[in-house]
Amino acid sequence: MTQKIDNRIRRRRDGPEAGAKPPATFTAFGLAAEAQALDPGLHVVATPIGNLKDVSFRALATLAAADTVLAEDTRVTRTLLMHYGITTPLVAYHEHSNAAVRERMIARMQNGEALALVSDAGTPLVSDPGFKLVQAAIEAGIEVTPIPGPSAVMTAIVAAGLPTDRFFFEGFLPHKSGARRNRLEALGQIPGTLVLFESPHRLPEMLVDAVAILGPARPAAVARELTKLYETIRRGTLGTLAATFAEEGAPKGEVVVVIGTSPEEPNAAETDAGLDAALALALARHSIKDAATLVAEETGQPRRVVYARALALARRDDG
Repeated sequence: MTQKIDNRIRRRRDGPEAGAKPPATFTAFGLAAEAQALDPGLHVVATPIGNLKDVSFRALATLAAADTVLAEDTRVTRTLLMHYGITTPLVAYHEHSNAAVRERMIARMQNGEALALVSDAGTPLVSDPGFKLVQAAIEAGIEVTPIPGPSAVMTAIVAAGLPTDRFFFEGFLPHKSGARRNRLEALGQIPGTLVLFESPHRLPEMLVDAVAILGPARPAAVARELTKLYETIRRGTLGTLAATFAEEGAPKGEVVVVIGTSPEEPNAAETDAGLDAALALALARHSIKDAATLVAEETGQPRRVVYARALALARRDDG
């Protein structure tokens, strides 16, 4: 077995022997290129988060030269490979892949193969499966090589206009409001910019919860469909953004939310915007009386003030 692995490594590093398969190729931006043979091991490859042009030549060469590409969704990755003329076989590796699958992949790498790991978009392991495979490879003494590239986290934070000297990536918050608020309470103690992923249909309610826990005055940005045709970045305070999406409804596409640190004091306009957002969501499900009661409890504002505002919003909508 050791001799077999050594021979495989030698062929990769010293060039093809007689009868060996020809070098892998890919086509990028109208140019045909050969991909240099890879050393055995796991190659963790970042892929575009939307725009297919955001891939590096090194990533393409790695995907072309690998024995197999392990993909979160083979249909998504096949689109990328076909675009660049890459014919490497695809194997599904996702959050439901069990230990037996990992063992087979480890055995292949121990036998001298080079496997490339990708997620649907961006850098693998960042709110995507793959950690267990990387961990297993390291424990087995297999070389793990990162191929850096696109990341929705970094793309959002550099476009948000918020401090980047210290930030914390949370990923997805809990689905239910109570657990989500508890987590936001803990995140509120972090002295830095927060970066969150969120499903578009949950975004309006998440922003209302963020206003209730973090306050309406925090600067924030909602980045949607980054690097894609309909990319939009909405900037403002949590209060104004919550009011905007409460009125507009859930957006379409992938969403990243960036939240800055708390300013000294919220102004009245920001507080009112946050109150309106919470009421808009509550009024969609409850009577004016019940909505006012619920929002008053959530925000700590006097019920009479909240009730008066709920009446005003209801009349505006009816008119």
